[in-house]
Amino acid sequence: MKRFIQSYIGAVVLWVLGSLSMGAAISPWVYRSGKALAAMAETNTLPALLEWLGRACGKSEFDRFFDRSLLFSAVILMPLLFRRIKTLRSASATLPDVPGTGVSWKSAVLQLVTGCVIAAGLFWVMGMVLEHAGVYVLKTKTPGFLKLLPKVLLPAIGAAFVEEWLFRGILLGLWLRFARPVWACLGTSLLFSFLHFLKPPEGTMIGNPADVFAGFELLSKVLLHFTNPVFFVTDFATLIAVGLILSWARIRTGVLWFSIGLHAGWILAFKGFSEFYKDVPTHPIHPWGVGDSLRSGMVPLLMLGITAVICHFVLRWFPANPNKPTDSQVLD
Repeated sequence: MKRFIQSYIGAVVLWVLGSLSMGAAISPWVYRSGKALAAMAETNTLPALLEWLGRACGKSEFDRFFDRSLLFSAVILMPLLFRRIKTLRSASATLPDVPGTGVSWKSAVLQLVTGCVIAAGLFWVMGMVLEHAGVYVLKTKTPGFLKLLPKVLLPAIGAAFVEEWLFRGILLGLWLRFARPVWACLGTSLLFSFLHFLKPPEGTMIGNPADVFAGFELLSKVLLHFTNPVFFVTDFATLIAVGLILSWARIRTGVLWFSIGLHAGWILAFKGFSEFYKDVPTHPIHPWGVGDSLRSGMVPLLMLGITAVICHFVLRWFPANPNKPTDSQVLD
């Protein structure tokens, strides 16, 4: 245990636990402050930014304040994590580096576009097959391009770059210094999936959101949600598979471009498809076969397996990472 706490991964785990605890502790106070601002915005003339923020706070439920409190806590504690990592690096002069490899901008663009086309194309084809089977139906009102831009394209670009830099860049790199590649990929993917689902199930109620322990009450319900077998198999396991594919692609290529392309492609597919189609809740394939979107269910999990096989052969076209980590590079 002592060795784990004094490791890079121990520092990351402590950062996650600290962020959860701090976020749960401050969320009731953030909720009270937000509702107070909303009341002021209704009765007083405030600057435009505060007016907008007050209206947003007035419409938001406690879970949104909880989510923002977690994000704030993670950002506030991030410098402590980096400081701890810097200290560990200084004290571990014998710890091996796990280098990547540089690529030309042409190769980077090619990897990014290839990954995006593979991920988006396969999942959109899957969506069309499911639509033909009656699992989804076309919405009566579909959005125009200008509405798709902020809802689909911008999140795909932003989330892909930021999350790949954080999870497959920083965290996977740190984990590779502590564990063998297979365990590094699995550990990063578990954390990736866990953090994505740190939100309460739909319909979750909190008795008194202003109570000092309301954040911990909501946190307990969020964690309890992970014991739901349907959620665990159809949502949590699917996102773990996504994380494993992205981590493997990062190690295989030595850079993030192919992983960024895959990530962006998946977001484009499931967000774009959701803008045009809606699920049929009474279809017998729900909820195990397919969830409420293309990213949950056994069918998407199977498609992820097919995607991994295709990527395995496609990546042969690109130069392998000459510094690809092996078990012998990692300290036991």
